[in-house]
Amino acid sequence: MTAVPRDLWWPSSGCDDDCLPAAGEVPTVPAARRVLRLAAALGMLLAGVAVVLLLPVLPTRERQGLVSGWARATLRAFGVRLVVRGRLPRRRALLVANHVSWLDILAVLAVTPTRMVAKREVRSWPVVGLLAAAAGTVFVDRSRPLALPRTVGRVADALRAGRSVAVFPEGTTWCAGNGATDCRPGGGFRPATFQAAIDTGSPVVPLRLTYRCSVTGSTTTAAAFLGADTLLRSVARVVAARELVVSVTIAGALHPARDADRRLLARAAESAVHLLPTANAAARARLRPVPTAPPDVALPMPVTDQELNLAA
Repeated sequence: MTAVPRDLWWPSSGCDDDCLPAAGEVPTVPAARRVLRLAAALGMLLAGVAVVLLLPVLPTRERQGLVSGWARATLRAFGVRLVVRGRLPRRRALLVANHVSWLDILAVLAVTPTRMVAKREVRSWPVVGLLAAAAGTVFVDRSRPLALPRTVGRVADALRAGRSVAVFPEGTTWCAGNGATDCRPGGGFRPATFQAAIDTGSPVVPLRLTYRCSVTGSTTTAAAFLGADTLLRSVARVVAARELVVSVTIAGALHPARDADRRLLARAAESAVHLLPTANAAARARLRPVPTAPPDVALPMPVTDQELNLAA
């Protein structure tokens, strides 16, 4: 059996160092403040070890509260303020968000205690990987596309068990919408995990993550983790940034019918996250009413049959 070349299905955004802020573009804090932030962040990572040890012995509600509290405190330690707009449904849901930074995981966990879908590499990250595994994260091995149906099955099992699951269906990080003006609005949502929502009758809740500097009032890529960028470089930019804010905007839930098309459901969620109209896509996917954006915004270009097959 001939292997599929990795570059045909491996997610790639095209965002690189050119999308990152230039020196002096983002207001920074003094060196002493950076050291304090870094020390506080390291302290929270060490506290994460205690969280990992406590999770197995705690009841579900306390376990979820502990993870969300740890995520909020860790964001504060890095000097990042969290702003939440909208409200999540009380019932289990598939949460889908755009992907900008390693901070995205902390931001989502701070908003709601949920199981995450993350790339396998996250499992090897110090402390964060241990905490992610203990919290029931579903790890995706991007080098094995044939294992994707099993991953979708695990997401569906979690939803059936009453747990919400969060996924970044772009498959990689993008800078668009966070300061770079020459990039696409964001990546296309790969449809595979949306099948889990259809199979379990779970709502799909789009989340939009945006990073901005409250000093300048503009979006920024200071927190972005792109291309060949290293985690250390990205962390250094975060602890240096003054008044960095991550906003999590919760859009209206999409309620797929039992025979909905996962590709069209993915496009409807993608449109909601990227602030594009969803009405046409929602109708074709046989969804119940979905909030729409202004009608003068163009829909994204349709993907090709080859792209759909590779992303399925």
